[in-house]
Amino acid sequence: MMMIPRKRNDFDLFDVMFKDDPFFRRETEKIMKTDIKETADKYLLEIDLPGYNKNDIKIDIDDGYLNIQAKTDLENKDEEDGKFVRKERYYGECSRSFYIGKNVTEEEIKASFKNGTLKLEVPKNEEKKELPEKKYIQITD
Repeated sequence: MMMIPRKRNDFDLFDVMFKDDPFFRRETEKIMKTDIKETADKYLLEIDLPGYNKNDIKIDIDDGYLNIQAKTDLENKDEEDGKFVRKERYYGECSRSFYIGKNVTEEEIKASFKNGTLKLEVPKNEEKKELPEKKYIQITD
């Protein structure tokens, strides 16, 4: 008897036929699910990174973009322990970028990581821009 974990209505012929074709792969597993909350003076980001450690995460600012990268390696298990029937946990790399403006520095951002959730506080530092003179576009017949 073979044990195959299955939920009701879990069988999908489309998945079975095209599972190895890169065009049809589900890339949503690699996306960092993020909640962003805005307050009067800052943005609060909560990013789900289950299975990652604090040392697996790198955060930087480049040209006004806040970049977050997370990388974890596949657990190496001997074949003597058995083989996987189904593997749903994600291992590998994922990244996400958010435009925060060029006036925010690394020292102004607060970051914490607990229970698989990365929390970031990003201040609102409005860029001072001179508005260009209003110009109109001529409409032709």
